[in-house]
Amino acid sequence: MDYTEVTVSTTTQGSDLVSDIFLRLGAVGTQILDRADLPDPTKPTANWELMDQSVIDAMPEDVQVKAWFDEGSLKKVIGPLREQLSLLKAPGLGTLQVSMQGVKEEDWAENWKQYYKPFRIGQHMVVKPTWEPWDAQAGDLIIEIDPGMAFGTGTHETTAMCVSLIEAYYQGGTLLDVGTGSGILAIAAARLGAKGIVAVDIDPDAVRVAKENVAHNGLDAMIDVRKGDLLQGLSQQFDFAVANILAPVICMLAAPLKKHLTPGGRFICSGIIAEAEPDVNAALLGAGYVIDEIRRKGDWVAFACHI
Repeated sequence: MDYTEVTVSTTTQGSDLVSDIFLRLGAVGTQILDRADLPDPTKPTANWELMDQSVIDAMPEDVQVKAWFDEGSLKKVIGPLREQLSLLKAPGLGTLQVSMQGVKEEDWAENWKQYYKPFRIGQHMVVKPTWEPWDAQAGDLIIEIDPGMAFGTGTHETTAMCVSLIEAYYQGGTLLDVGTGSGILAIAAARLGAKGIVAVDIDPDAVRVAKENVAHNGLDAMIDVRKGDLLQGLSQQFDFAVANILAPVICMLAAPLKKHLTPGGRFICSGIIAEAEPDVNAALLGAGYVIDEIRRKGDWVAFACHI
C-alpha cells in the first residue's frame, strides 16, 4: 500500500494540537520533529543523553508534525485538515503550512536503513546493524547494534574512545560498566574475553535495550544487566571498570568506585566535555588514581587510569 506523508509547519506550542488533529482524522502514525526535544550539548544534565551536534543541525528550523495517510483516505482528509488548521490560527502557532509527498510502503519501512553501515572502532571491533552483511577479516570482533534502539550505537566520539581504550588496556578479569546505555561497552569487553561482567543503568528503558542487545549478541551468560543507580547495591570488586557518563558524575563516582576495584584495577571513563577535563583530572588524582592516558576527539575527552 502507498501512503502520503503530510507535513504541517508549526511551533512547539502547536505541535501536540496538530498531531491530535492528524490522529483524529485517521493518520496511521504521526511524528514531531522539534529541536526543543533534543538535549543541548552545551548544557548537560545528569540524565543527558550524549548526542552529536550534527544530529541537531539536521533538524528543521521550524517544528514539523508529520502524518501518514493511505491513498484511499487522503482525499477525504485534506479538506477537514485545512479547515481545522484554520481554526488554530493564533499567535505562537507558526505558519501551519501544509505540504505533501508520496511515500511507498517499502520506502517508509526500509529506506532509513541505508544510512547505517558497519564501521570499525579501534583495532578489531566492528559495529554493524543486524541487516548489513560484513565480510569479516581475521581478528574482527563483531558487535551487532541496531540504530533503531536508543542509548548509543558507537558513533559518538565518547563511545568510540571508550571502546578503543578497553581494547588497549583490558588484560582479563571481571568488569563493571556503569551507565551501560545500549550495552555496547559491555559487549565490546565480552568480545575481548571478559567474563563476570556487570552492566548497570538507572533507566529501565536502557536496561531493556541493553538486555536485548546482549541477548542478540549471544552474551547472556557473560553479561549481567541490572537496573541500578551507579554503585548502589553493588558489593563485589572488579578488575576493570568503564563509565561513559557525564563529567560531574565521574567526579562524584571516582572515590567510591575505588572500593569496588581490585588492587591495580583499571578505570576507563568518558562522556567528558573538553572544558571539564581539568575537573575530572583533579578528581581522579585526588581520589588516588594514576592516570595512564588521556585521549581527545572533537570536543570530548576520555581517561584511562588505575589504582
